[in-house]
Amino acid sequence: MRGIPGSMPSAPYTGHVLENPRSPRVRAVAKLSKRAARQETGLFLLEGPQAAREALAWAPDTVLELYATPSAMERHTDVRDAAERAEVDLQYTTEAVLDAMADTVTPQGIVAVARQSPTALKDILAAGPRLVAICEEVRDPGNLGTIIRAADAAGADAVILTGRTVDPYNPKVVRSTTGSLFHVPVAVDLELADVVARMHETGLRVVAADVEGEDFLASRDRLAEPTAWLFGNEARGLDDDALAHADLSLRLPIYGRAESLNLATAASVCLYETAFAQRAR
Repeated sequence: MRGIPGSMPSAPYTGHVLENPRSPRVRAVAKLSKRAARQETGLFLLEGPQAAREALAWAPDTVLELYATPSAMERHTDVRDAAERAEVDLQYTTEAVLDAMADTVTPQGIVAVARQSPTALKDILAAGPRLVAICEEVRDPGNLGTIIRAADAAGADAVILTGRTVDPYNPKVVRSTTGSLFHVPVAVDLELADVVARMHETGLRVVAADVEGEDFLASRDRLAEPTAWLFGNEARGLDDDALAHADLSLRLPIYGRAESLNLATAASVCLYETAFAQRAR
């Protein structure tokens, strides 16, 4: 065990507390909010009790360090206990230190450092997937995080990100997944043409979400087959080259007066409708 108390005392914690917001250790953690530091170190930042809880539950071997205020550990004893079981180094800090480390204004007293652990495409395909989300040039962190969360909720087998999509270890993406980043395999930095070719080899139909595609309801039954959804950029959608890789393009109907659907909302509908169709069959 590396410096973790066996239990939290009822009196205020009086052990060693990291107090200097400008210390090298604090600065190193804070730098992980920047992509360059994440690429250099292979690490990323987790903020808040929910993210730490999910990482410790589903990927404990990736969590390297846990930083928390004594009061946060009193409120979230399950996080402390999970860290102890995983033999993760727990360092107590002041609120000022947590604020200096975190990307958010309110990190809720807990920050963790974890090792990036994307899944290789070959491992995803070896598992025989039936529902996959492919993200091509999704640039908004909130949208990507929500798509990962929706894929997890819909029971998708994987989320695959091309090289032009935002970094899934961006703090905003991680927060938006609310822990789903640790539940569903995520592959990164792939070329769309290669991904589509491998989907076809594995027996999945590639379906593009496109505003000029066929009416969704007319092809709904086809979604019962193994399906890989292809989602594009928030503003431009999928370009012609990307659409050419798809076997089918579908559009969600707009029944009201909305100009369009947010990408993450549309992706959630597509993934759930496919999950419904596959489970009904």
